[in-house]
Amino acid sequence: MGTVRVALYTRVSTEDQAKEGFSLGAQRERLDAYCLARDWEVVARYVDDGHSGRNIRRPAYEKMISERDRWDAILVIKMDRIHRNSRNFMEMMDNLGEWGKNFVSATESLDTSTAMGRFVMDIIQRIAQLESEQIGERVYMGMSQKAKEGPGILGFHPPLGYDLFEGRLVPNEREASLVREMFTRCGEGRTLEEIAARLNEEGYRTKRDTEWTPVKVYRILHNPVYAGFLRWDGIVRRAEHEPVVTVDVFNAAQKGLRSRALLSNARSPPVHLDADAEAALVLTEA
Repeated sequence: MGTVRVALYTRVSTEDQAKEGFSLGAQRERLDAYCLARDWEVVARYVDDGHSGRNIRRPAYEKMISERDRWDAILVIKMDRIHRNSRNFMEMMDNLGEWGKNFVSATESLDTSTAMGRFVMDIIQRIAQLESEQIGERVYMGMSQKAKEGPGILGFHPPLGYDLFEGRLVPNEREASLVREMFTRCGEGRTLEEIAARLNEEGYRTKRDTEWTPVKVYRILHNPVYAGFLRWDGIVRRAEHEPVVTVDVFNAAQKGLRSRALLSNARSPPVHLDADAEAALVLTEA
């Protein structure tokens, strides 16, 4: 086996600057000594100074990943130097496995190039997966309860036509007028393609500043939030925010959408509130 080519990664956040043992110099010295002891070749050094480990948008980290052909393994002083978010860490480990690269933590005796290191990493991944699933179950239960009883929204970003203020949806009149225009054009018999094309011609953009497509128009017209309701996982309830359109206008749009052929990838699973198995979402004032 040839000499192991190592990429040294060091990082300190603003908070770490004052903590003993976290300085970049201290990390570098210990990593150099570790490589010397194992007869590894240091081929690259990547330093993120003043960056948090809770996200992956760090210049040196991103450069290291892009230059992965230069090295065989990443060496850090501690696991939390490269990631403080378990999800990001596990995603990195999955990628390293696919690329045939290894990860080594000098002070935690974690080295995926060894059988014991791979065993420890497998245990860590299983624990992380269990934790993720348990968190998901608790979130689902909490969201279901809130969807049924309220109050407030369900943690989503405000849709076109609304802003979020103190946890509540508040109409954005400039955007709301565009939403009403979309419902009006649907009521006039315009197709999703026609509505999207006209919006783009008139210079209108989505909430995320992108062009309109038939799918995006369909999602607006099929969202009960505009009639004063909230929907989550098959649960629809009257909400506290001010509606942009009336229930009658919303239901008329649903009827119009059903009567015309929709793009197969634009249709979302309908919410059935009546006995007709083929009915799309129908709201009532009750």
